[in-house]
Amino acid sequence: MKKKILIKNARAIVTCDASDQVFQDMDMLIEGSQIVQIGKSIATQDAEVIDGRDKFVYPGLINTHHHFFQTFVRNLMTIDYPNLLVVEWLDKIYRIFQKIDSEVIYYSSLTAMGDLLKHGCTCAFDHQYCYTRASGKLLVDRQMEAAAQLGIRYHAGRGTNTLPRSKGSTIPDNMLETTDEFISDCERLIDLYHDSDPFSMKQIVVAPCQPINSYIETFKESVALARAKGVRLHTHLGEGENVIMQERWNKRTLGWCEDIGFIGSDVWIAHGWELHPEEFKFMGQTGTGVSHCPSPAVLGGFPILDMKALQKDKVIISLGCDGSATNDSSSLLDSLRMAYLMQAYHSKERGGCLSPYELLKIATVNGAKTLGRDKLGSLEVGKAADLFMINTGVLELTGTLHDPKNILARVGVTGPVWLTMVNGKVVFKDGQLLGVDEGAVAEEGEKVCTRVLRNECEAFR
Repeated sequence: MKKKILIKNARAIVTCDASDQVFQDMDMLIEGSQIVQIGKSIATQDAEVIDGRDKFVYPGLINTHHHFFQTFVRNLMTIDYPNLLVVEWLDKIYRIFQKIDSEVIYYSSLTAMGDLLKHGCTCAFDHQYCYTRASGKLLVDRQMEAAAQLGIRYHAGRGTNTLPRSKGSTIPDNMLETTDEFISDCERLIDLYHDSDPFSMKQIVVAPCQPINSYIETFKESVALARAKGVRLHTHLGEGENVIMQERWNKRTLGWCEDIGFIGSDVWIAHGWELHPEEFKFMGQTGTGVSHCPSPAVLGGFPILDMKALQKDKVIISLGCDGSATNDSSSLLDSLRMAYLMQAYHSKERGGCLSPYELLKIATVNGAKTLGRDKLGSLEVGKAADLFMINTGVLELTGTLHDPKNILARVGVTGPVWLTMVNGKVVFKDGQLLGVDEGAVAEEGEKVCTRVLRNECEAFR
């Protein structure tokens, strides 16, 4: 028998559905992994009851770009991102990345995933491209282990870098893979983990890191494999690499991707702040999405993505934290707030600002579209019970409760939520992750960070 959960008397349920419905003082009945009813005074005898008084309920946030391993490469002023160009920063930080092993991957992933869950994220994509001679190949496997413990819905991007420094990349030799190695491991991971069920908890994405650090054959073979296996494709694009691409190929990166078929409704890119308006139109026409990561753009002093123009050209924009080396946290609520403020900064010259609620739908509905997850992104009967709840019965929110749709980004509700549920299971509540002993994990993670990185890397001194 499927477990039933009844959220009783929720002050507001912000559905993010096509009609933008908000239900006041309503109940939500969940059976197994699905929402089965939303209404007044739902009667059931065999459900666990969650008291929704003073609680706002939202669809779970969906993170479409991250680098979990970087949570152990944070708070390092010795490689201060704002003072460097992207390519310069990559050159410095890869010298640290080459020390990372599978224990760092495991504990840094637990750290990032736990942070995401605490801040209302229920489904996360991670771009894992850090394969070293010390790490071995089973890094996504360790991440799957971490995700299962915490109960987060996980999309693993199997990345790679194949071009050596001698040919113009920023990658140390002991972090390079061959294209054949990469494709073989992608195929292994897809066969082992990829679940295409509508309520799947784990999927695989073929995600070569970035065009400037791989051979063109790596990207061509990625396209062939992904299309043969029916999985999605992802890479970094439009974040400062176009000058190099024009020198190498006499064309911009998006045109290079067009030539090899790395575009389409099964593809999304990270960043895109370097894209031109005509490239927006091309992305909209082809269905190619973009994950907007506000924190690294602000830290690096890069152009603010013109989200209004992207929307006008029907580009699917989603929201990402990005790696913690250029963000220093894994809170998508914080990224939501920052994205809104960034858009507001340019609102007059760009014909108005996206509303906080529009940004929320980018972080939920559009995230689901980006990952190809029809059952995620909104709170509706028949959809997955992925949600978070905030407690509004606190002094700091007094005077704001008349507008549940806009409160998160507008007011700056960026701290830990009251409850997070994934696939009908409560995984975080009242400040506690329910799948792990948080204190023990934190203690062991600190030991691993010290042993592998702090004791070995000059940047930590």
